[in-house]
Amino acid sequence: MIIRQLVYLDALAREKHFRRAAEACHVSQPTLSTAIGQLEEELGVLIVERGRRFQGLTKEGEVVLAHARRILAEADLLKESIVELKQGVSGRIRLGAIPTALPMIAHITAPFSERYPTVSLTVLSLTSAEIQSRIDNFELDVGVTYLDNEPLDRVISKPIYQESYVLLTREDGALGGQDTITWAEAAELKLCLLTADMQNRRIIDGIFRSVGHAPRPAIETNSIFNLCSHAGIQGVSSIVSLQLLEFFGVPLGTKALPLVEPDAKRTIGLIVADRQPFAPLTRNLLMMSHPISEAGLPRLPIVR
Repeated sequence: MIIRQLVYLDALAREKHFRRAAEACHVSQPTLSTAIGQLEEELGVLIVERGRRFQGLTKEGEVVLAHARRILAEADLLKESIVELKQGVSGRIRLGAIPTALPMIAHITAPFSERYPTVSLTVLSLTSAEIQSRIDNFELDVGVTYLDNEPLDRVISKPIYQESYVLLTREDGALGGQDTITWAEAAELKLCLLTADMQNRRIIDGIFRSVGHAPRPAIETNSIFNLCSHAGIQGVSSIVSLQLLEFFGVPLGTKALPLVEPDAKRTIGLIVADRQPFAPLTRNLLMMSHPISEAGLPRLPIVR
């Protein structure tokens, strides 16, 4: 068994197509197919379901793939550790963040990039489930997600900030004269909320249930930008995180009302796979990331 065979298997599992996997590995399709066949012969099991096209991995193949990815990750860690000793910290780090945390990511990545200018960062917008899956499959180095709402498996976490919630509504609407609004009151409104596959939506639904109500979203979206833009429509309000407004600002013509009774908050932080030792880049990012103080409510942008 050689590392190259495991690389080919990993590529085939990702691409789900022999030709595309071969192209991703910069080899011919026969070369990739032969290497995987040799791996099957050495292990004495079928790894790939046989057919004219890729039909998936066998049960034994899934086991081989899991070990292959772990071996490849260890090989990368070995290379990174040696490079760190010889040249200092360098390379690429892959970070996945839930959409509502994206406005805060620069607080994490900017100091890291300033300290290690030769390191490249890839930041992806992913659901919390996708972050867990990609960390498990060695496809992400670090995740930024909720820590205290839904169970996390096989990870080490570091809290970064507390997410809090406001109702974004038209300044000239029926709620324009209020300074706060209760969750029970908000439940009676025509709302724009994130879609049910987003953990932020599941959190909001849970808060509503805790006060004996259920939201009635008139509009659902998987875009945090759309949450803000729809709040400018007469009669529609959105529930957004206070931290989201740190990035967008309070849109012109709207007002942000803190949601109270309860004063709900959820912890967002970094997660990394619980595998020791840490990769050098992951270790340094964790060490450099510090808690972010709670943002004050942003003011309306000034029009000049």
